[in-house]
Amino acid sequence: MKHRRRLKKSVRSFLFFAIFAFVAGFSYVFFDVGDKISSYFHEALSGFGRVYVNKPKVQIIDEDSKTRPVAISINNNHDAWPHAGLQDAYLGYELIAEGGITRLIALYKDVNTSKIGSVRSARHYFLDYVLENDAIFVHYGFSPQAKEDIATLGINNINGLYTSSAFYRDNTLNRATEHTAFTTIEKINKTIKTKKYRDTSGVQLLKYSPIKIDHSKDETLKTANKVVIKYSGYQTTSYEYDKENYVYKMFMSGKSHDDLVTKKQYTVKNIITYQVKNVSLNDKKGRQDLENIGTGEGYYISNGEAIKIKWSKTSRASKTKYMTMDGKELVVNDGNTWIHIQPKGQTLTIE
Repeated sequence: MKHRRRLKKSVRSFLFFAIFAFVAGFSYVFFDVGDKISSYFHEALSGFGRVYVNKPKVQIIDEDSKTRPVAISINNNHDAWPHAGLQDAYLGYELIAEGGITRLIALYKDVNTSKIGSVRSARHYFLDYVLENDAIFVHYGFSPQAKEDIATLGINNINGLYTSSAFYRDNTLNRATEHTAFTTIEKINKTIKTKKYRDTSGVQLLKYSPIKIDHSKDETLKTANKVVIKYSGYQTTSYEYDKENYVYKMFMSGKSHDDLVTKKQYTVKNIITYQVKNVSLNDKKGRQDLENIGTGEGYYISNGEAIKIKWSKTSRASKTKYMTMDGKELVVNDGNTWIHIQPKGQTLTIE
């Protein structure tokens, strides 16, 4: 009898692990989990039948972290290339400025990037994207409109004109002085403490999925191996899909967008792009305004595919909401995201 009981127990154990192995193998083959990242870790603990499956976690940010992000105004004048530290930004924006030049807003959280820049001045509509992320704003100078709005809106900011200790000049570069201001996360964090700014936040702009999202049933789905976003005759940002690494290689006006320190080309997991009307303020500098409060349509691009989306923003401080065309909240793949707010009427190519 004892022998039979041991035999039955062994058979049950064998069948359990056979079924477990089949399910695990099926999941691995048919679900591209985390794009080459092991998202599920199966642990068979002592005592047959006790199996624990660890829930996959988002890698681009720690969703349990309450660290308040910092948003940095990045110079995108061609004479200021290459940039430094953008690969560590979990989120970025590109926005039109005067003269057809664009500026970038790069957001950082729970990283220790040692060189970021070059840093340039703020424009008043940049604040809308600082506010929607509940970020501390880092910039070097500002337009008259931005100066007024920073005070009126009570923006926690670090301005190189007043707090030079948060920045440094890289005079080894063959550039004009205005293109040589850089910062570090360490310097920013020290300044945040000195200024006694709130350093915690529960705001998260986007919803991430640690498992590859399947858009095969979306009627708007199209191939997106190459993306070209024209801002002006001066600036065009484009991407080429890297099928081996499931990311997009970034280009600025036809040139590989490489990091100043690592020399590596920047890559992006998710691209969100839509058009907003910009109007001139008719000042001597040709500064602009964006009509970004309202609704519209655009595209979400990831993993070599694009789908149409809808966006809406109800106020300067409110989060921009991104929805699929059937009205569901947009969920993006785990990875860094660049949001391109393109001037209305400019050319967008997705192919």
